[in-house]
Amino acid sequence: MTAQTVLLDFSIDPSRIGDKVGLKDTVKLLEKGLLEFFPQLKLIFETSTSDGHLCVFSQNDAIFLNARFFNHGIIAINIEYFKDNVEQPFVTFDLTRQMRNHLEKVLNVIGHAYPAIHRSQIRKYFPSSDERILEYDIDKVIYEGTSPFQKIQIVHSKSLGNMLVLDELQNIAESDLIYTETLMQRGIENYEGKEICILGGGDGALLYELLKEKPKFVTMLEIDEMVMQVCNKYLKSICGDVLELRKSDNFEIIVDDCMIYLDKFIKEGKKFDYVFGDLTDIPISDTPTGEVWNFFRSILEHSFKILKPTGKYLTHGNGANRPDSLSMFEEQLEKLEPKVKFTRANAFVPSFMEDWVFYQITFDDV
Repeated sequence: MTAQTVLLDFSIDPSRIGDKVGLKDTVKLLEKGLLEFFPQLKLIFETSTSDGHLCVFSQNDAIFLNARFFNHGIIAINIEYFKDNVEQPFVTFDLTRQMRNHLEKVLNVIGHAYPAIHRSQIRKYFPSSDERILEYDIDKVIYEGTSPFQKIQIVHSKSLGNMLVLDELQNIAESDLIYTETLMQRGIENYEGKEICILGGGDGALLYELLKEKPKFVTMLEIDEMVMQVCNKYLKSICGDVLELRKSDNFEIIVDDCMIYLDKFIKEGKKFDYVFGDLTDIPISDTPTGEVWNFFRSILEHSFKILKPTGKYLTHGNGANRPDSLSMFEEQLEKLEPKVKFTRANAFVPSFMEDWVFYQITFDDV
């Protein structure tokens, strides 16, 4: 069961909307064109707006159609209705294209038609890094809850498997081994016998894959107990049993604020061969200011204080389509003392549906 929204838009000479007579004729032509597809359609409301004109049509109080005439030369049409059977919609994409073609001729305009948006209790849409709408083949919500830190969901995708969603953003799916392997630079970095610290990593995937590389010891610092419990139950294929065991002879998961332990490690003089920043992604903002950017800078400064001189800091960045955000992050790296240098790696992450950028950062004199 779903509410469906069908979208069409048309480009029109602004003078046909700005002129009262022209607007009236255009509304009549639109209504005539729509009647070809909705024979019982009636105009039930219209009004002038600050930016143009609005018309509301209805067919049998079941299908509602809003037409906004914008003074700048756009006609935006939204058709909304509810349908029990999603597989048999009232308005198919083929019908939408037929409607576009017909209205183009009737109105003498150029238009666009879009596949229906399905609006239901199961969310199927998530944003790309540059805020484009991506549609997923999600068929059910497996888990939903809220921890003291964030909203947590596990949803199932027919093509991606179970997927972790945090604060309504896709985080990792069963299909995303490439994400973890690119983050850790598998086949390039040698972790055997090394001391490793993971900041975050609550889904357990990074820890699980690192342990296959025979490190000396991995310390993981994760603040959200609920995330680990949920991933342990529903994402076993990517985390194995590490979130259940929590501690073994070669790893330990500490549930606490990573900043507390970074300070503790600095005071103790503890050093690591690798530190992973598996926390939040690089922020999307106009300037590198605010609470999240301050957190990023603090994490970087503290992390390099617990790295061995030949150590390396590895982290995920953001989508390749956000060069502005990535550039701001790199500017922060250039300000670090002592000086650091970095390389980048890209990988297409299935559940993100886009290329993601990963960073490998070392001291400049290494």
